[in-house]
Amino acid sequence: MKKIALALALGLSVSLAQAAEAIPVQKVDQALHDRLPPDIQKAGRMISVNNGSFPPYEIVEGPSSMSGASADLTEALAQLLGIKIEHATVSGLSGVLAGIKSGRYQLAIGPIGDYPERQQKNDFIDFVQEFVVFAVQKGNPLQINDLESTCGKRIAVMAGGWAEQVIRRQSDVCTGAGKPAVVIQSFADQPSSILAVRSKRSDAFFSSQAPLVWFVDQANGQLELTGQGKKNGFGDIFQGTVVPKDAALGKVVLAGYQKLFANGTYAAIMKKWKLEGNALTAPGINLAKGAAK
Repeated sequence: MKKIALALALGLSVSLAQAAEAIPVQKVDQALHDRLPPDIQKAGRMISVNNGSFPPYEIVEGPSSMSGASADLTEALAQLLGIKIEHATVSGLSGVLAGIKSGRYQLAIGPIGDYPERQQKNDFIDFVQEFVVFAVQKGNPLQINDLESTCGKRIAVMAGGWAEQVIRRQSDVCTGAGKPAVVIQSFADQPSSILAVRSKRSDAFFSSQAPLVWFVDQANGQLELTGQGKKNGFGDIFQGTVVPKDAALGKVVLAGYQKLFANGTYAAIMKKWKLEGNALTAPGINLAKGAAK
């Protein structure tokens, strides 16, 4: 809630064009409904847990209300399965995973990062791929296009995240080559990082592409993205919905996503939220096979 409150304070909101776009209504797939675990069929509902706003995927608007690409995907999946999927918010990823493990929540639509170490206790139904890029001032006056061009620049990152680790290694590369070190500016959240670039206290924000697309779109033409289509110190990063390890529910969710991919609903959702650059051609279970960095 704190993150989205700060975002709104900065004037970041869903555009009217996005809000107006309609997502196709799904017909109940009885065969899929019948594959749901008996307790879910009997209850007629599931609870998807999240750990706060992660625009443009998850924008928490209340204790049980949400908008964003994942909210649209959740509603489409619920219609397809013929049940209700409700939302609940907890603190931190550990709270999400613990809630699923205990059975209090049935899944986390996410998307949440799929890493091999997390697959030991959870299954991921991956539906997007992530990249790490730069948000810079419009026109990219300092020509920050990749890691190599960050030497001597003020680069904002999320404190404690993998992007911070990558940019610190790059700073060592810079000094080892006789170039100025990267001036690393660590922030507690994304809106603070974006504000630093907008106010020219930082030269760039190095972070995940999907949320940066959102923030850049809401920045009134002040910012743009660079470094797209490059690894920028990372490998393949997949993200998806979390379910208990080896649970029957995972196969049902995968089949549901496959149908939403095939009938164009997934593509419509990704287009609505300007996430085409993060779209997969097909969903899959536990697609991460190695380290993402």
